[in-house]
Parts: sequence; C-alpha cells; structure tokens
Amino acid sequence: MLLRMADMDWQYSPQRRAERLIVTGRLVLAAFSLLAVWLEPFEPARYSALAVSLLTGYVVYAFLLALMIWHIDVTPEPLRVTTHVFDLVAFSVFMFLTEGPISPFFVYLVFFIVCATLRWQWRGALWTAAAALVIFITMGVYSAKILEDPAFHINRFIIRSVDLAVIATLLGYLGVYEQRLRSELTTLAVWPRTIRYDVRGIARDILEHTAAVFGARRVLMVWEEPGEPWLHVALWSQAEYRYNRESPEDFLPLVTDELKGKDFLCLNTRDPRPPVLYLSPSGFQRWSGPPLNPQLQARFSITSVLSLKLERENLAGRLFILDGATVSSDELLLGRIVAGRAIDILIQFYLLQQLRNLAATEERIRLARDLHDGLLQSLAGMALKLQTVKYVLESDPKEADREIQEIQRLLVAEQRSLRLSIREMRQGAGVSMCDNVSLEARLRELNERVEYHWGLRVSLEITEAEIPFPDALCQDILFIIHEALVNAARHSHASLVRVSLAAEGDFVRITVTDNGRGFPFIGRYDHSELVAKKLGPATLRERISSLGGVLGIDSTEAGSHLQILLPMTRYGVPDVDPSSSG
Repeated sequence: MLLRMADMDWQYSPQRRAERLIVTGRLVLAAFSLLAVWLEPFEPARYSALAVSLLTGYVVYAFLLALMIWHIDVTPEPLRVTTHVFDLVAFSVFMFLTEGPISPFFVYLVFFIVCATLRWQWRGALWTAAAALVIFITMGVYSAKILEDPAFHINRFIIRSVDLAVIATLLGYLGVYEQRLRSELTTLAVWPRTIRYDVRGIARDILEHTAAVFGARRVLMVWEEPGEPWLHVALWSQAEYRYNRESPEDFLPLVTDELKGKDFLCLNTRDPRPPVLYLSPSGFQRWSGPPLNPQLQARFSITSVLSLKLERENLAGRLFILDGATVSSDELLLGRIVAGRAIDILIQFYLLQQLRNLAATEERIRLARDLHDGLLQSLAGMALKLQTVKYVLESDPKEADREIQEIQRLLVAEQRSLRLSIREMRQGAGVSMCDNVSLEARLRELNERVEYHWGLRVSLEITEAEIPFPDALCQDILFIIHEALVNAARHSHASLVRVSLAAEGDFVRITVTDNGRGFPFIGRYDHSELVAKKLGPATLRERISSLGGVLGIDSTEAGSHLQILLPMTRYGVPDVDPSSSG
C-alpha cells in the first residue's frame, strides 16, 4: 500500500511533470533545429556538415533521454545537473558553428533558463543566465576582436545581451514567487490541530501560525466572545505574547464604517488620507481614509496593516497582520483562507466549551435523579421505620432492636450503592459488564428493601439474556425499578407489584404492574403523549427520556401497567440480532 501511494505521489509530483516537459521540449527543439540546418545550411559553409552531424547525434541523445525520463519515477539530481550543463555546452557549440552571436540558436539559451527555473526556481535561473551571458559575451568578443567578422553588429549584440538579462530577471522573479507561494500553502496546510481548553492558548496558536504563513513580525487579534461584556485582545510578536481582556468602549468599532465586513490592506495608516485596498464580491476596490480606530492604531503603533474580518454567528472580531515587509493583493486572498481557519478554531473552542458545560449540567441532573430515586427514597423509608421504632421501643424492646438492626443493614447497603456511584463518576462512563446473576441479586436485594420500607410484596421475573449488561445500564435499571416500586407504594397504595425484565434485540424491556389505584388519569398513553401532556411520574419520565428510552402507561382504577424500553447501544453494547435474546 505504501509503495502504491509513493508511486501515486510521483505521478502527481511537479518535479516529475517538469522533467517530462523539459525532455519533450528538448527533443522537439533538436529535431526541428536539425531539419532547419539540413534545409538551409548556415555560414561558414565549412562548419555546416559538422553542425548537421552533431545535431543528428544530439537528436538521438534527446530521444534516448526522453525515453528514459518517461519511464522512471525519479530523475536523480546528478543526472539533471549533468544534462543541463551538457545542453548549455552543446548549444553553445552549435552557436559557434552557425554564425556565432547572431546565430538563431541564441533563442535556445532562453529555453535553458526556463528549464533551470522549472528545476531549481530562482537560483537555477540566476546561475544559468550568468553562464549563458558569459558564453554569449565571450563569443561576441571573439567574433568582433579576433575573427573581425564583418557580420557582427554591436547593436544586435547589445540588444540580445540585455534581452537575455531581462528574461532571466523575469524568470527569476517567477521562481521566487512560485517558491514563496508553495511555502505559504505548505505552512497553511500543516496548521496545527491541537485541542486546547483555554482561550489564551488558542489565540497564541492562531497568531503564531498566522505569523508563519505571512512572515509577519507582529500579529494582533481582537474579538468579542458570545455573551461576555469585554473584548479579547491578543498580540504576538517575535519578542513576546500578550493577552488581555479590554473594555469594548476602548477599541470599538475596530475599523471605520466604510470598511466594516471587508478584508483590506493599507501600507501606511499614518498618512492623512491613506490609500486602502479592500476585497469585495466584485473584486478589488480602492478607498482613501483612516481605516482603523484611532485608539487601536495608537495603542499598537500600527503603520502597515493587513486586516481580516472574523465574523460568524455570535462571534465578531478582526485579525491584523502588522509590519508586513511585502504586502500585496495576493495576501488579501491568502488572508481570507487564514481568517476562515482562525474563526473555525475559535468556533470549535466555544462549541466544545458549550458541550462541556452541557455535559456537566446533564451529569448534575443525572446525579440529582440518582439521589432522588435511590438515597432520598431509602432515607424516607428509613425515617418511617425509625418512627415505628419510636412507638414500639418501650412496649416491645426486642422488636425495636430487630428493626434497628434491619435499618443498619439497609444503611450499609445504601452506603455500598453510594460508593459504587462515586466510583463510576470518578472513572467516567465505562463499559465494564455485570452478568445476569449479579443483576438479579441486586434486584432481589432492592425488592427486599422496598418490601421492608413500604410493606409492598414484589414479584420479580428476569428472562435470561445471552449477553451481559454494562454496569451503567444495570445501575439505571435499578434506579428505574426502585422509582417505579416506591411510586406504586406511596401514591398508588398498591400491595402487590409484578416486575419483569427481558433483553429483546437491542433493547431492555421492563414492565411494572401493580394492584393499586392507578394514576390520576385513566387510559393508555405512549411516551410522546406522556411528555406532551406531562403525565405520569415526572422523575421517572425524565430519566427514561434522558436515556433515549420510551415509557408507556396503562392506568386503570384497579392498578397500572408500566412498560419501559431502554436502548442497549447507548451503553456501548454492539447491535445484536433480536433472535439471540433468551
């Protein structure tokens, strides 16, 4: 797989494409040069036959080299340098054999400067142009001073020399531009994806990488946090990093009204009416006037600035690249990408912060339900038992002592349950399993406590499942059944409750049936109706909803029937075939 990926990388490598383009161009130039010399030989005639012979050999060389380059993945650097030097020497010889400095082969010197630019960017263009100029000037001096060639014209020689130098300069500039663009895109592509949980660190990461993309000495970011009465102000420079929260009155608005919602650059904000270039949907536009808030400009000594808007949803601010050495319209386009990445990071940070707050709130609600459905209900039952002990303490000390021992046993059981809950909160939501035997034992212990506290007879039926339940699911099952039993005893005044538990496909089905007086409403209601009309036990209904389950209630004057479905996939249990349930 790695080899195939490497092959694909070379297929799309700019260097590979450049080498193929060069060998193809070399072959075309050599072939048509041979055809031209053969059709109309150059002067002096004594060199024509030699020129044709050498060109023929060069065409064969160019063909074999093209064949090789098109069939290899990587052109070794020594081969590229060797062929480049050989080409330069070969066409210098061809120029010498065909009219010297006025030879039509002069144009091929330009071809080699272009090849050098493709291969080595501006450095290649510089050194190749220098070598070509030395060769061309030497050949011109030789023709004029030694051979005293009457066909030599100083004006043509000067024009061609300057032409070669100008072309080399332009190609060198293109090489520098291409190298800089590639560097900026590379820096942008490897933007760090580390997750931080403090806004100070987030801002520093954004500013440091923005400075790396633009090569800036200072970068400033000012933004408003949703719902907060201050401005975040972060300044990065090569010497330090500062982060503060400032009053909005100090710096708002950050820019003048004419430039709100626009990215712009200004090379000298200290001019009375500095020219400003800004980006609009229709392209680049010009405007004159002070672009920045005067207090902001004075506070950070801003002269040259590239200002990028940070606007999305409830977040608003700006990114300022300061003291840029070379600021151009290209930076406005690149800046739009950088600003988009910066605001994505800020939005991600605030969304994660909201999720963490929601998770903490949900955990507090879950803890409150657990305490209500577990410990508080048990303490309420114990309080009733202590009230009973108070009345029988004098008349039947043995019975009182037995009741006190039972209360102690129940306190130990509640203490053990509370320790389990604390351990789960410390360890997080794990996926450790409890088997059906331990679940059944805990349910029967729960039923004994309810029977003792509330005088309620409980019939328990558990259908064996082939997969164990996660501890978190077992704990939720215990809380739900406990709440349902206590509601039947306290509010419905039931004397008998039947509880059944079964695993059905991806769900756990719990049914609770009692012989009490039912709920204040009569009839059958599904989960959506119970939620919409706020019917049934609120704590039980909210707990089941928070777990992604459904509750159905059938209430009559002779009792009630509760049916509860809880999804097991929520607890990390993989999907199972319903036929696999017992």
